[in-house]
Amino acid sequence: MNGILCFLNLGTGEIILIVAVILLLFGGRKIPELMRGLGKGVKSFKQGMNEVEDELKKPLDELDKKDAPKE
Repeated sequence: MNGILCFLNLGTGEIILIVAVILLLFGGRKIPELMRGLGKGVKSFKQGMNEVEDELKKPLDELDKKDAPKE
């Protein structure tokens, strides 16, 4: 997060101004709903990434089981 702020060269005053504008545009009641939706989206994205990773590892695990010597 700190790297992003350095890249954009935002100071405390600019961040406070951005937060104030967001509050004026959306209001205090709408912001929790927006954040809830954002959280659900991030959770869904992470779950999808984990599923893709599992699907990619599955064939490798099956090959390892076939190649393992049976005792």
